[in-house]
Order: sequence, then structure tokens, then C-alpha cells
Amino acid sequence: MSDVQTTLLSLDATYSVSVRNLCEFAAKTGDLDLRFKPTPTAKEGREGHQLVASRSAEGHETEVSLCASYRELRIRGRADGYDPSSNVLEEVKTFRGRIEAIAPNHSGLHWAQLKVYGWLMCRDRELERITLALVYFDVMDQTEHPIYEEFDAQELEAFYNTLCDNFLGWARTEMAHRNSRDTALRETEFPQRPFRPGQRDLASCVYRAALRSKTLLVQAPTGIGKTIGVVYPALRAMPERGIDKIFYLTAKTPGRQVALEALERVKGHRHDFPLRVVELVAKDKSCEHRHLVCHGQSCPLASGFYDRLPAARRFAAQTLWLDQAHLRQVALAHNICPYYLGHEMVRWADVVVGDYNYYFDRSAILYALMLEGGWRVSVLVDEAHNLYARACSMYSETLTQAQAIDLRPKIPPPLRGALDGLLSQWQLLLEGSERDQVDAHWKLLAEVPESWLRSMQNFNGVVGEYINERPGEAHGEFLNLYFQTVGFAELAGAFGEHSLCELDRDALAGLLPSASNDTPIVAIEQSSRQLALMQSEPYDDDVAGSLTLRNIVPAPFITKRITAADSLVMFSATLNPADYYINLLGLPQETWILDIPCPFEPEQLRVIVKPISTRRDDRLDSLDDLVVAMANQYTDQPGNYLAFFGSFEYMAMAQRRLEALYPHVRVWVQNREMSESSRHAYLQKFEVESQGIGFAVLGGVFGEGVDLPGRRLIGAFVATLGLPQFDAVNKVICERMQTRFGSGYDYTYLFPGIQKVVQAAGRVIRTQSDTGTVMLLDDRYQEYRYRKLLPAWWRIGIDC
Repeated sequence: MSDVQTTLLSLDATYSVSVRNLCEFAAKTGDLDLRFKPTPTAKEGREGHQLVASRSAEGHETEVSLCASYRELRIRGRADGYDPSSNVLEEVKTFRGRIEAIAPNHSGLHWAQLKVYGWLMCRDRELERITLALVYFDVMDQTEHPIYEEFDAQELEAFYNTLCDNFLGWARTEMAHRNSRDTALRETEFPQRPFRPGQRDLASCVYRAALRSKTLLVQAPTGIGKTIGVVYPALRAMPERGIDKIFYLTAKTPGRQVALEALERVKGHRHDFPLRVVELVAKDKSCEHRHLVCHGQSCPLASGFYDRLPAARRFAAQTLWLDQAHLRQVALAHNICPYYLGHEMVRWADVVVGDYNYYFDRSAILYALMLEGGWRVSVLVDEAHNLYARACSMYSETLTQAQAIDLRPKIPPPLRGALDGLLSQWQLLLEGSERDQVDAHWKLLAEVPESWLRSMQNFNGVVGEYINERPGEAHGEFLNLYFQTVGFAELAGAFGEHSLCELDRDALAGLLPSASNDTPIVAIEQSSRQLALMQSEPYDDDVAGSLTLRNIVPAPFITKRITAADSLVMFSATLNPADYYINLLGLPQETWILDIPCPFEPEQLRVIVKPISTRRDDRLDSLDDLVVAMANQYTDQPGNYLAFFGSFEYMAMAQRRLEALYPHVRVWVQNREMSESSRHAYLQKFEVESQGIGFAVLGGVFGEGVDLPGRRLIGAFVATLGLPQFDAVNKVICERMQTRFGSGYDYTYLFPGIQKVVQAAGRVIRTQSDTGTVMLLDDRYQEYRYRKLLPAWWRIGIDC
């Protein structure tokens, strides 16, 4: 329980809080300031602390554990260093840039923390006075900047007592809330009676997994009430297991809404049900002033944020239900930022509902707060079949040469040398790819090019120092590239067999601004290790490079996050085969696996295979057969259908042909870019009394999470196997998967493709009263290796 933020100790009715979190709660003031300032990495911070300690005199004590009680509070922490001979207590803070740039409210918080440690030391060692040293350590030049101040013990005790009094009322409220929450959850009954088929087994297994701190992988069909069948037992286990929080993680926005609805059902009609729920949404969806910069001098909701936070926090805690709308209402009533109020309330929530990235991403706030607070958390992962692709994306990064070329005229002169060095390395990479490979468009690299990486890291360092020296300026023109290069460098440091390093030669047309007519695209030459940008010739035949670190096995990155949870449940209608997800996501080998049988009768769904080739080379020749099959089914059973295709191009071909041959059939089509309102309008066309075919792309926004029961949807056409493209990248991935797991084709093509097919077909039967038809338009569905992965309850017929 080291550095515990909020842990209820029921046996002696005390509340444990770390010195750091006590000070952040009771002593933090001033503005919210999210202007970017390069800060030391965790590794640099650790090394800085170690270096300061190593320079200390003999007898110097490090990592001094201190603790004390104040009424019901138990305060714990570790001071960085203490020199008994000079009676000096140290707190070390690492930084980059100018010491003068450290914000006053940050240094004030540092002093508050040191003064609390000072009193704990005086109390522990029976000292009447002590000298406090706030040591700022510059990680760039390895220098110490100590600030000394002497205090008497009574002064420090008074400061400590004030902070504790400030926090004590909140702690008492939180202890009472925890007791009320646990009592209410013990008395809460399952809100859906009778249980649907399979639902009791699901709830029982989730409950046992939570009590025994297990990882559980659940495949459960649509229609049994998966969400409430997972949420209720997880809540019910909280008081029995002593769980602090539940994180309910979703892949898409509709998933959050479904989770909130399930939580509402558990609460029932009790508006005062003591369960504090926080919904986290993306910043661009909750920011009130998107045109302003997130700091007190620009945004009124950032100005004085921490001064007004205590009142907003109290009101929000009493509100209990903090979805996006209620968070916004509370925040604006107190004139603070809704987005960051939501982050603040995570600390005091019982249930947090948010996207996968809040826990699994590199900079995930939920994961960081869980570790910092020492929380015991149950993690619930909805639609878990999406996590593999999302996790790969989180741990991948692409940099393009075109970005750097476009940025050069806009970048401040002091940064151009570093950027030119990076551009020079780009050119050398491209020239090398032409020499080494006949097909120089795409090249797999065995490792991240060392010279290129050094140039990129040099660019990072130069830009970071430039920003540090100008903290008040806007740096928007080059910050995006800087963030990408920092992220790339982080992934490069962890590069291994779990990822690919790819060099791609891309056409510059469309990537660079049209102003290039006035300033021709540059040719880059190396001369005396400096870059000369020539204004007279086009750049290298109008091509530029991109370098990608593509993660293909996220397990090495997210395994720690999976095992850090007290228990974890991943659930979906398509998690077959289980080994595929266990291996790629890094789940424990002792993971529990539960497969709930489908409650639907085979007679409810008519599944027909039409042996038509939808392979890329055959699509034009088979197009009429495909369209005729769709039209005949539509004519025989008029109603609403979804038609899924492997790409937008194939979908457009079929749409145009269907409209040409059958103009009376009503059609609506998914677009490449659709806002939430456009998606809603698309789905609204599926009315009980309407008839038509909605065209969509397999694996897209309408391929899962769409609920159109009854006559709103009576059938689906799936004109593809859903297999990923057979390109150079997937060929390499297939080889890696074969080497690592012995199932290259299945892991790369078959399992991801069939998963999307089953998800799409699952839109048709949503309840036990639904009936419908799924038409599989591809001759490969006749083969056993494909059909064995389809749901066992389907009765598949072949229509030749």
C-alpha cells in the first residue's frame, strides 16, 4: 500500500493518503496550464534522483520513509534525502529548460510537499528546527539548483495541520460514501428477471472471476444481455473483494451509452443510489473553447481552475451521476473546464466509462492514476475483439518526409539546421532503398536506421530546448511533428519482433501545398554535412519517404496493464478462437474462457451461400450474378437489408450496377467520412415499414454495434470473406505470425476476416422473436476451413 491515494481501511476506520496526494488536494492553486513544456522522462527522473543521492556526503540517508496519523487520517510518504550532520531534508525535482520557467503554482506545490515531509521528520526525530532544501535538478546539464529555507517545528506542524484539516472533511465523506456504496451493492438484486438463456452462467462466472482476481475471456451471443450480465456481477463483487473502482472500456461511442444504460438499470429508480459514475469523452467533444489554448491567459475555464476546483469537486461528488452532460453542467456552473473536471473526478469515482485508449494507450490516464493511487480495479473490456487492432494502432507510428519538407519554410530559423539534418537522412534512406531493392516502393528494414534515428533525436532535443526557452509563445506550426518524433523515438527504443520497421516511397502529389508553384519542391543535396535546398530543380522525381513502426503483436506493451488490474473481463460475440486473443494480447495462460451457447433457434436465421467469386480479379465478371442474387432475395422477401462489401470501391461498383438493373430498389450508401449525425441519418432509414438496401463496408461503423431489431432489418448480404489484402506488408506479418505462433495465414487473414463477417451477420437476429436471412456471397464459404469458424447454430445451405 505504498503511496496509496485513497484506500479505506475498514478495520480501524482510517483513511490512508500519500503526502503527494494530500498536497495536490489541499495545496494546489492557480491556473490549469496545458501549454507544452518538454519534461524529463520517467527514466531521466529516476537517474536524476540517483545522481543527486550519489553526490551526497557519507551518512546521507535516501528514500526516508515517514508516516503519521491525524485523527482518522494516515499520512505516508518517502522523503528523497536527509543529511543528519547538517540537519537538511531534501526534496528533488527534475526539470528541463530554465528554472525561471517553473510555474509558481508548481513550485508552491513542491514546497508544500517538502514542508509536510519536514514536519514528519521533526516529529520522527524530535527536532526543534530543520533546514529544507528544494533541489531542482537539470537533466540536460546534470546540475543541481538547491533552494534552502530553515523552519521551526511548530511552524511546520501548523502548516501540516491546516492541510490535514482541509482534507479530513473530504476523507470522512469518502469513507461514508464507500460504506453506503458497499451496503447498497450488497442489497441490489439483478435488475432483469427472469434471466435470459446463458445470462445466469455469464453473471456467475464474472462474479467468481472478480472475487478470485482472474482474467476472463467471454464469448457470448447477441441477445442474452451481455452488458448487464457483466456489469451487475462486477458491481456486486466490489464490497466482497474490496474493489475500489471499475473501469468499463469501450471501442466506440455507442458502447459507452450501452454501459451507462446498464448502470442506470442497476440503480433503478433511486436517484440517490450511492454509486459515483464518471464518463470520459474525447477532448474535442468536451472542449468549450476549441479556438483557445489550454492555459489561464487564453481560456477563461483554465484561469483559476485549481482555485475553483474544490467547490466544483464537492458538488460533482454529490451529483453522483457524471456522464458528459452532467459533468458539463457542473463544470460550467463553477466556471472550470469540463474535460479536466472529468479527469479530476476519476480519483473519486466508483465506475469510470471510457474508450480503450484511457487505459491501454502509452499515455493512458486511467492506468497512470491506478498505479499512482494503488487502486484495486476491475477492468471490463466491451467488444473485446476490437482491442487487438486498436492496441496495434496505439503502439505504431508513422513519420513522413513530406511533413518535414512542408514545415521547413515555416519553422523558426534556429531549428532549420536540425530539420535539415533530418531531411538529409531521409534522402540517404531513399537512395539506399533504390540501390538495395528492385521494387523500391516498400522495404522492410531489419531495424530502425541508426543515423536517421540520431538525426531525429537531435531534432527532438533542439526543438525541446527551443520551446523551453520560450514558454509563453505559440508553437503550433511544428509541435505536431515534434510530438510524432518523440513518440517515434519512444517506440524505436522498444523495437523488437513484435513490430515492423517499414520504409515506403510515396508520391508527393497532394501531400505538399499548392504554393509549390511559386517555390518549387526542393532538391536536397548533402554538402559539408549541411543541407542545401535548391530552388531550381524538382525533388527526387516527386517522391518522398515515410518510415513506419508498425506493431503487430501488442502483448509486450499491454500485458503489464492487463496484469495490473485486480481482475479483467473481456467480452464480445466474436472471440473465437480464444488462443488468438490470448497470444496477441498477452493474456495470462491461466485465463478463464467462457463460451455461452447461442439462445436463438436455427429456424430463426436462414443462411445461404451463393457460390460467386468475389476475388479482386473476378469481381467485374461476377458483378451481375451478385446483383441478381441480391435483387431476387429482396423481391422474394421485401424489407430492409444491409449489404456488406470488402472495400468502398467494390461497394460502389455493386451499387451502380444494382441501380442500373433494378432502379425500383431503394438504396442508401455509407460514405468514407460520416459525422455522428450522418450515421444517425443512415440508420434512421431502417424503419419498421420501410424497404431498401443499405450499402456498407465490412468492418466499418455499421458492421457492429448496430441494433435494428424486428422488421427494421430482416437480412444481410456479405459479398466478401473479409480477408485483409494480400500485399507486401501482410505477407511479412504472415511470416512473423507463422514463426511465432505457427498459424501465419489464420492469424493474418482468416481469423480477422471471419470475425468481421460474423459481426456483420449478427446485425440480423437481435432478439428471440427476430427472423431473417443472411446471404454469404462468396464461393469460398463452401470450404470447411472457413465454415468451421462460423457460429455453430447456423444451418447453412448452398444455393447453386
